[in-house]
Amino acid sequence: TSGSTGTPKGAGNQHAGVVNRLLWMQDILHLYSTDRVLQKTAIGFDVAVWEWFLPLMTGATLVGAAPQGHKDPVYLRQLISRTSITVLHFVPSMLAVFLEGLRPHECNCIRQIVTSGEALNGALQAETLKHLSGVKLWNLYGPTEAAIDVSYWLCRLDDGVRTPPIGHP
Repeated sequence: TSGSTGTPKGAGNQHAGVVNRLLWMQDILHLYSTDRVLQKTAIGFDVAVWEWFLPLMTGATLVGAAPQGHKDPVYLRQLISRTSITVLHFVPSMLAVFLEGLRPHECNCIRQIVTSGEALNGALQAETLKHLSGVKLWNLYGPTEAAIDVSYWLCRLDDGVRTPPIGHP
């Protein structure tokens, strides 16, 4: 993880903390064997932990993006549609770029989007929920050292452009 420095560094985690984090995530996301999770995060980053292990724990399908594919929103939209991705992660700045060229009904297979790593602003929250009708948008927050995230918030369309809180522990 890079933390606030932008320079990669290692962060140790307790096995029990990571397991607790994965079990908590399953409690809120409710992944099923019919779900398809997009793995696009480099293995050195904390988000890759749940992208790899949550599908393995739940029997969901793990779909890997091409190396560096996470940098191309057109490629991601095509991959998501072609492989029927239901769950994925975006840092908010990447989510904004992803939404820019999104056509109506494109990527309507997405069931849930998890955001973390940056502050999610209210305008992006509203835009996401408007363009991807019916999607659950989760705002997560926390340091890698605390087993990746420590709080969560389920965003709501009726919140409008109000900045979502970091939520509950």
